[in-house]
Amino acid sequence: MAKKIPDLVAEARAGTGKGAARQARREGKVPGIVYGDHKDPIPVAFNFNDLLTKLRAGRFTSTLWNLKVDGQEDVRVICRGVQKDVVKDLPIHVDFMRLRRTSKVKLFIPVEFTGHDDCPGLRKGGTIVTVRSEVELIVTAGDIPDHITVDLSGLEIGDGVHIEDVKLPAGAKPTIDRNFAIANIAAPSALRSSDDEDSGESAEAEEAATEEAAEE
Repeated sequence: MAKKIPDLVAEARAGTGKGAARQARREGKVPGIVYGDHKDPIPVAFNFNDLLTKLRAGRFTSTLWNLKVDGQEDVRVICRGVQKDVVKDLPIHVDFMRLRRTSKVKLFIPVEFTGHDDCPGLRKGGTIVTVRSEVELIVTAGDIPDHITVDLSGLEIGDGVHIEDVKLPAGAKPTIDRNFAIANIAAPSALRSSDDEDSGESAEAEEAATEEAAEE
């Protein structure tokens, strides 16, 4: 299932250069530029509060956006830079790059777990420990998956799921070149506490034996 690309609303900005940018800021907007795909750059402006909300939500620079500008065709873009005021740490300019549907882009894709009822470890009281709720993948801009699926079927307590265990969408691959963990099935808390106590008792017994040997 293709991931829905979020909209990012902007308005065309008249003029370029520092003067035009300062004017946009005086109007409560954040100036920006859209470039790439062998087309002329387009100056735009964003509502300050809307942009700040999206920035603070996280993943702004790794999200593919559907840029909407009145009177122009929607275009897919990815942020390539956010300039901030050095004192207030607030955005004062943003750069976006146009992408074709065939362009490759790095994005964080959510992980969805299935197979809970067929997981012996969960039936025995184990719990899922999520190591990564999202995985950064290199995907095609025109075919971004909504999520990746991790099947828990057959997993026992102590088993884990790594990226190589997951069937990724066609054309997608991880940005990290190693078999990293995504989740594991942990023992019930009561069992873990019991194991910890046993380990503590064993350590105490070993320490006592060592002290006795030293005294002798």
